[in-house]
Amino acid sequence: MAEVKRQYDATGRRERARQRRRDVVVAAQELFEADGFQATTISAVAQRAGVSAESIYKGFGTKAALAKAVFDFVIAGDDAPIPMAERPESRAIQQEPDVRRKIQLYVDGFVQRQQRSARVQILIRDGRHNDETLRDTWQTLLDERLTGMTMFGRHLLDTGELRPGITLDEVADVLWTYISVEFYELLVLLRGWTPERYADLVASAITEAVIRPSV
Repeated sequence: MAEVKRQYDATGRRERARQRRRDVVVAAQELFEADGFQATTISAVAQRAGVSAESIYKGFGTKAALAKAVFDFVIAGDDAPIPMAERPESRAIQQEPDVRRKIQLYVDGFVQRQQRSARVQILIRDGRHNDETLRDTWQTLLDERLTGMTMFGRHLLDTGELRPGITLDEVADVLWTYISVEFYELLVLLRGWTPERYADLVASAITEAVIRPSV
């Protein structure tokens, strides 16, 4: 019984720690989006989350690292420790036999992620001009996006259905560009396109750019 109790206590402690971390990330997201990165202090985040500022510094290190944690949370939609490539939506894309449908499935999921994360991405992107601590964070976001698109591009190439002669770099660059927050910002946030209309354009543009034309 003592061993079971120790395991239960350890599980409870981990869950409480995870909940505190989630509370901090959500509080930071709300304050970042309402007041901006520079105006938001760690003390304000701590007060909203009901924790100490010291615990935030201990858990995240810097405010820029906290901003990255906010991005990771909103892009995934949760804080479950499951890599994006291993989530059900990714597996559905991998198992889909039709290459055009693969692209459509990816775009549908991507647009949902963009709706959750666009404002945080823009905050980090624009904030780097006034706060140098965000420069590396923004570069990390760009690098991670290119890595993801290279992986997806390789998956598409493996179908044998892409344009003859197209390289992995070109496929990755096309994907990397069309899923950029700038494209979403222009059409959805500034021009008022619906997410559905935006998704249709992105899927059509990617398909046209990389898929072998039908005979």
